[in-house]
Amino acid sequence: MTPNDPQFLYMILILPSLFGLTLIGEGLTKILHEDKGGWLSIVFGLMFIGVVVFAYFFFSSMIKS
Repeated sequence: MTPNDPQFLYMILILPSLFGLTLIGEGLTKILHEDKGGWLSIVFGLMFIGVVVFAYFFFSSMIKS
């Protein structure tokens, strides 16, 4: 599997990124309804997206070598 394959993009990038965006959206909804726990969801969503970006660069460098 190479980083250019569609399966790689779906498994490593798109589906996990959508989950991170869902966490961010849930956090924004909680903040709009004046729930302080929304910040925690936003932080976890951003961390999750950061892990997805890190995994992409990690796996793309591992596959090339």
